Amino acid sequence: MKTLITLIGLVLIFEGLPYVASPEAMQRWLKQLSEMKPDNLRIMGIFAMAAGFFLCYLARRSGLFG
Repeated sequence: MKTLITLIGLVLIFEGLPYVASPEAMQRWLKQLSEMKPDNLRIMGIFAMAAGFFLCYLARRSGLFG
């Protein structure tokens, strides 16, 4: 449970960094994102999930990270 809470905290930190570092650029990017077709957003989401699952797999199953 401690690891899960730490992971959620780290995700929130990384999610907030662009808004703190460059809010104007984030507004432009979010506007462009809202104008994209839902199918393109879905494909991007699937790709991001697959990459995340792959990284989790590498971290847990391989000897690359310790």
